Amino acid sequence: MSTDGRTATHCPYCALQCGQWVGPSGEVDARQFPTNAGGMCQKGWTSGALLTHPQRLTTPLARPSRDTGFRPVTWDDALSGVAARLAALRAEHGPDAVAVFGAGGLTNEKAYLLGKFARVALGTSQIDYNGRFCMSSAAAAGNRAFGLDRGLPFPVTDLDDAEVVVLAGANVAETMPPLMSHLAGARLVVVDPRRTPTAERALASGGLHLAPRPGTDLVLALGMLHAAVTGGHLDLAYLDERTTGFDDVWAVAGQWWPERAERVCGVAASDMRTVVGWLAASTRRYVLTARGAEQHAHGVDTVAAWINLSLALGLPGRPGSGFGTITGQGNGQGGREHGQKSDQLPGYRHIADPAARAHVASVWGVAPESLPGPGRSAVELLDALGRPGGPRALLVFGSNVLVSAPDARAVAERLDALDLLVVADVVPGETAARADVLLPVAQWAEEEGTMTNLEGRVLRRRRALAPPPGVRTDLEVVAGLAAALGAPGAFPSDPRTVFDELRRASAGGPADYAGVSYERLDAGEALHWPVPADDHPGTPRPFTERFAHPDGRARMLPVDHVEPDERVDGEFPLVVTTGRVLVHYQSGAQTRRVPELAGVAPEVVVEVHPDTAARAGLADGDPADVVSRRGTTTARVRCVPTLRQDTVFLPFHYGGAGAANNVTNPALDPVSRMPEFKVAAVRLEPAATGDRAAGRVPEKSGAGRSCQG
Repeated sequence: MSTDGRTATHCPYCALQCGQWVGPSGEVDARQFPTNAGGMCQKGWTSGALLTHPQRLTTPLARPSRDTGFRPVTWDDALSGVAARLAALRAEHGPDAVAVFGAGGLTNEKAYLLGKFARVALGTSQIDYNGRFCMSSAAAAGNRAFGLDRGLPFPVTDLDDAEVVVLAGANVAETMPPLMSHLAGARLVVVDPRRTPTAERALASGGLHLAPRPGTDLVLALGMLHAAVTGGHLDLAYLDERTTGFDDVWAVAGQWWPERAERVCGVAASDMRTVVGWLAASTRRYVLTARGAEQHAHGVDTVAAWINLSLALGLPGRPGSGFGTITGQGNGQGGREHGQKSDQLPGYRHIADPAARAHVASVWGVAPESLPGPGRSAVELLDALGRPGGPRALLVFGSNVLVSAPDARAVAERLDALDLLVVADVVPGETAARADVLLPVAQWAEEEGTMTNLEGRVLRRRRALAPPPGVRTDLEVVAGLAAALGAPGAFPSDPRTVFDELRRASAGGPADYAGVSYERLDAGEALHWPVPADDHPGTPRPFTERFAHPDGRARMLPVDHVEPDERVDGEFPLVVTTGRVLVHYQSGAQTRRVPELAGVAPEVVVEVHPDTAARAGLADGDPADVVSRRGTTTARVRCVPTLRQDTVFLPFHYGGAGAANNVTNPALDPVSRMPEFKVAAVRLEPAATGDRAAGRVPEKSGAGRSCQG
C-alpha cells in the first residue's frame, strides 16, 4: 500500500506498532492508525536514521580466531563455513551442541522459520529468545487465569472512554508515549517506586502515585483485594458465574489487611482503599500490568495477584472494563506464539503435547518423533554455553544478549567459551563484537512480513526500499543455512510463502492464524487472533462471553508474598531497579546511534535520592559505582528528590561499564523463568579512578553540584 511514493508500514520499535509512512529514500512520517492516532514518539520519528547509518553492516564478516579482527567474506563462504562448523559440532557432541537465540522484534515469519530451523535443520531443543526477559511472567499468569495469553484482550481504543486505569509497573509516558492519548480522559493510578512522567500525569489527572518498596507489588495487590472484600466491593454475581477459586484466594488475602500490607510495601492503607473505591464506583475501569510487576523471581504470582483483584471486581471480559498486560517489544505478542520459545510450537502449542507435535510435524513433512522436546529457557541457555553438556555454538538473531541479559559479566564469559558465535544483525552491537561470524541483515523498512501488536492485531510490515547491496533478509539467511546443512523439508525465504505455511501450522491452536492472509491485511481488515477461517472476522475481545478454559471460567489462584531473592544488608544496603528512558529502546544498539536521541541521553545515569547520595559522599553529576555481588555499573549521579531513599534506578540501554545488567540478579521465576531484573542489592560509592581513566564515565570538570541544592 503506497501513496505519493510512500509506503504504509509500522514503526520498528515497541508493541504499539504506530502507523508510519516511509518514503523512497527512507524518510519517515506519522500515519493515521488506531494505536497512535497519527502521532509518534521521538524514536519513531528518527527511525529512518538507521537505514543509512555509516556503521551499517553491509557484508558478511568473519575472523580466523578471537585474537584477530574481522575480515570480509562472501555470502557463500560465510554460510558454507558456518554450516560446516555446525555439522562438525553436532557430529561430535550431538544436536543440542548448537543453540539458537531469537527476539521479540522479529516478524512472525522469522520467528516461525527460526523455530522450524532449530527443530528440523539442527534437531536441537536449545532455542529461546529475549521475550523471556519481557513478557514471560505475564504470559504464564494469563494462561493460568484465562486459558489464553493475549496481552491486551481488547483494542487499545477501548481505553479512550476509561474512567479509571491502574497502571501496575508501567511507565508508558516514556516507553510508548502515543498510548497516553488513549488515557487522556481517565483518572490514572500508577504503581511504581519512582515518580516517573507517567506518575506525574496520574497526579495531574486527579489520580494517585503509589510507590511500593521494590519487590512488594504483590503485597499491594493483596492489600487492595482485602479492601475490596471488607469494603463490600466484590462483584458476587460475576464471581459466581465466571470464576472459580475465590475462597482459596481469600484464605491468603484475608491475612493482608491494608495496614499490614502498608508495613511491608510502604503504600498507605488509605490509598489502597481509595483506589479500590474508585474502581468499584466506575463502570469503565481497567487494570494494566507491565514489566515493573513482572520482572521478578516471583513475577507470575505478582501478575496473578493483580488478576485476582480484577476478577474480584468483575473487570475481565466485561464491555468497557478489563485486565491486560502492556507488551513491550514490537512483536512481543507474535514472537511468543510461533515457535522460537523453548517449549513452544507454532500456534501457541506446547512442544510436549503429542497432538501438537503430530500436527506441526505433518505441516513440516517430518516424523513427530524427530522433533526435540523442550529446551532450556533463555537465562539457563546462556548459562550453559560452553559448559560440559551445554551448547558449543550459538546463532543469535535480533538480540543483544550481552546488554539485555542479567549478570552481564557471566554472559560475556559464556559467550567467550563457545566454539562458534554467529550473529545476524544490522549494526555491530556489543554481542556482535564478540562474534566469530557477523551476517548483515535487512531492517524493517527493507522487508515484507507481519507483526502482532500488543492488542493481538496482526499487521503488515511492507518493504519501502531495497536493502543495501550485499545485505540479506533473516529469512534468506535461515534458508541459506538450512540448504547448506542439507536440511529435510522446505525452508522458503519468501515471506508470503512462509506465512502461508505458518497459517497451516497454527491452525487449530490457541493462536490460530489460519484465516489471516496478506490479502486480507492489505485490504485493511482489522484481524485480531484467533482467526480460524478465511471468512472469520477475528477476535478483538476474546473473553466477553467465556474464558478459554474448558469450563469457560477464569481461574483465581492463591498467591502470597515472598521476599525478593536477594535482600539488602550492611554491605549492600540499597535496592537497584532498572527500566527505560524516553529516547532509548531495549539494549540501545540502534537508538544510541541516532544523534538526535543520543544527544538527549548520551550516557548512563543513576537516579538517587539526595540524602542517599550525600551519605555515599556523592553530589549531582559525580561519577559513581553501583556495586552488587556480581559486578559494577559506573554511572553519572542524578539526584531525584521524589525517589525512595532505599532505591536507586538504572536505565538498561547502555553497554560496557555502564550496563545495568552488570549488577542485576539472574534468579528466575520458577514458572516463567523470568529473571529478577527489578530488585538487586547494591551499594553506591564514588567511581574508582582507574575506571574513570578507562572511559567508563568521564569525570566532569570542576566540583559536582550538591544534591541538596
